[in-house]
Amino acid sequence: MSSQLDALRNHTTVVADTGDFEAMKALRPTDATTNPSLILKAVQQDAYRPLLEKTARDHGGASTPELVDRLLVSFGRAILNIVPGRVSTEVDARLSFDTRATIERARGLIALYEAAGVPRERVLIKIASTWEGIQAARVLQAEGVRCNLTLLFSLPQAVACADAKVQLISPFVGRIYDWYKKSAGAAWVEADNAGARDPGVLSVTRIYRYYKQHGIPTEIMGASFRNAGQILALSGCDLLTISPDLLKQLSTTEGDAPARLRADDTGEAIAHIGADEITFRTLLNDDAMASEKLSEGIRLFVADAVKLDALIEAQRG
Repeated sequence: MSSQLDALRNHTTVVADTGDFEAMKALRPTDATTNPSLILKAVQQDAYRPLLEKTARDHGGASTPELVDRLLVSFGRAILNIVPGRVSTEVDARLSFDTRATIERARGLIALYEAAGVPRERVLIKIASTWEGIQAARVLQAEGVRCNLTLLFSLPQAVACADAKVQLISPFVGRIYDWYKKSAGAAWVEADNAGARDPGVLSVTRIYRYYKQHGIPTEIMGASFRNAGQILALSGCDLLTISPDLLKQLSTTEGDAPARLRADDTGEAIAHIGADEITFRTLLNDDAMASEKLSEGIRLFVADAVKLDALIEAQRG
């Protein structure tokens, strides 16, 4: 019998959520995603420190933001030598509420990739799913820069992303699960909130069905998983980005992974939602979970971006 990971590949594009090259070589994902936290973790390991050292050495006169972007692109280029598909590279989270600065930073990342001979079709620029980030993605997509809208926790965010014609969205399953589990406290019953009933799984399922019902081509990539059950419950989703630990677990577990999401099984009709700014902000504000997790996610990524800056500045001497 094949592994659950091999079975999952029959229905879903498997993406590695890591900056660890060796894990990618072993687990053979199609695409790979990175974020500030993953890159920060990687460059503190002996195996990847030479990338940091070389970046600082080769571009000593560059500003810290430019060195960060060059480091991100160095990781991205190395990843693309391993995976056959695409890599996601994230714009500095400190720009999450600045549309113009996000656009300029994304253009700079794409320019660095293209200067290194990497076609833009193999790169996804990750941007937080704030209103400002989504509007930046609208401009970038019109220029042929493919975007991955991350830190997405709600259907209104997904609808606004679709209206901006973004290439891909990354709804966060595990962080939604975390919020509801913490909110329930002692009343939480794990068995009642597992598999298809998991609140994060339910959120992605609703987005998937809305997109399919309304003929939206934007790709959906479930992200931020806490356990294999969440992954298997979303088999059939366009893509799933999975940590090395969970990829290894799936690869060493025999069994099937039947499609739970199918384009021809869209469930009960979901009413159209507006994609204008007032509707977006109102519905996001009404959703305590989505509002809190979006803000928290940005803060966490900013904190790691600051730490990465400090590492680079220390390397410069």
